[in-house]
Amino acid sequence: MLSSWVLAVFCVCLVFLFIWIQKPKNFPPGPWPIPIFGNLFQLNINNPLKDLERLAKCYGKVYSLYFGRRPAVVLTGLKAIKEALVTKSADFSGRPENLLVSNVMEKKGVIMADYGPGWKEHRRFDIMTLRNFGMGKQSMEKRILAEIKHMVARLEKSVGSTMNPQTLFHDAASNIIFLVLISTRYDYEDQTLKEYIRLITKLSKIANGPWGMIYDMLPFVRYLPLPFKKAFTYLKILKQKAANMINQHKETRVPGQPRDFVDCYLDELDKKNEGSSFSEMQLVMHLLDLHFAGTDTTSNTLLTAFLYLITHPDIQEKCQQEIDEVLEGKDHASFEDRHNMPYTQAVIHESQRIANTVPLSVFHSTTRDTELMGYRIPAGTLIIPNLSSLLSEEGQWKFPHEFNPSNFLSEQGQFKKPEAFMPFSAGPRTCLGEGLARMELFLVLVTLLRRFQFTWPEDAGAPNFTPVFGITLTPKPYKMGVKLRHPTEEKHN
Repeated sequence: MLSSWVLAVFCVCLVFLFIWIQKPKNFPPGPWPIPIFGNLFQLNINNPLKDLERLAKCYGKVYSLYFGRRPAVVLTGLKAIKEALVTKSADFSGRPENLLVSNVMEKKGVIMADYGPGWKEHRRFDIMTLRNFGMGKQSMEKRILAEIKHMVARLEKSVGSTMNPQTLFHDAASNIIFLVLISTRYDYEDQTLKEYIRLITKLSKIANGPWGMIYDMLPFVRYLPLPFKKAFTYLKILKQKAANMINQHKETRVPGQPRDFVDCYLDELDKKNEGSSFSEMQLVMHLLDLHFAGTDTTSNTLLTAFLYLITHPDIQEKCQQEIDEVLEGKDHASFEDRHNMPYTQAVIHESQRIANTVPLSVFHSTTRDTELMGYRIPAGTLIIPNLSSLLSEEGQWKFPHEFNPSNFLSEQGQFKKPEAFMPFSAGPRTCLGEGLARMELFLVLVTLLRRFQFTWPEDAGAPNFTPVFGITLTPKPYKMGVKLRHPTEEKHN
């Protein structure tokens, strides 16, 4: 008798759970979710990219998944992503609530802030301030070139041997964004810099790794002492470090005479406009947001570029020939030189495509009930733009599955950027640091290739091109040999 009651209760609960995650009318097709777990077991939580590609082949360019009982829509390919992020941007520019990354970042700053008046106010301020401090202009170029001198000095110590470029590129990119934010650069051995980068790296690995997915899909486990709890601890420490940087900055600040981004924000706080969304905590989160966005993507793209250059010496040599011809007689490269370097430009952009640095963008959500490619998408639906699918989409690229600069060259050898090239996403949520990243990538790569030759070490075995999955894709650690191209020249010539 008791067993019959248990069976009956179990059946009622099972029916209830199936109803609980019933799909809305005319919702995009997708695999049927399992009660409680959603589609968790249909995804490799260590790296779901191949599974998302497989599901797109089965269900189409717009399909649904469930994170637990939360509905999500995955966008695949140029047509779907462009319609959502560009054509219907106001409907698809929200940020999801109650995910690990949104809870950790408290929906403050600029990356995870929801679409609305506060976000728009800060976005306008960020764009204007970054432009005023030389984003894409000569003053920014000087800051980047000054940092590159430190990179060159560090590389010269490795001439004739091998080195791991990971920390070099990360530290340099970190310093460049710090110069923009707080007019400060740190020595590469400085413990403040090392600790800051270490904490951000750990936080990002959790937020978009297996434990982040478990947190997002299974809300009932959030109270357990599992590794995702560390993300909140890391963020707390980072917030305190950022607050300390801002407080130290205040000691030398002259109101009305801004030196950098933080000074401009503090000037805005002094105005005390009624209804303003500006606050000291928003400034702290902005500092963390912009530093992460300005460091991780650029450094990982550089790591990818040099991994492919040292394993494709013919491409490296062709770049160097073009660089030598264009820069002959010049002390250093200028960002304007890119217009005369179509092949080098193609190599940089191909490195960005292959790097696929932010494969799933930052998750979006719908701000209201809307439609996409004939499907009905309710307000608050989690949207996953699969940028990875764009960057290797058949029909959009000459060589979608291999590293080949011809993907960005016309038949006449001129630089040409295909429409599917969206490594910085698209629409209102496009990465704020795109201008800075483009300038950094060009100046760093050109300057280093002009002075050095980089090689794959003979004893290193076969290269591994499979990246480590996270919020950003990171190449596996590797070493590269460093040689001077013109040993007779004086240093820093």
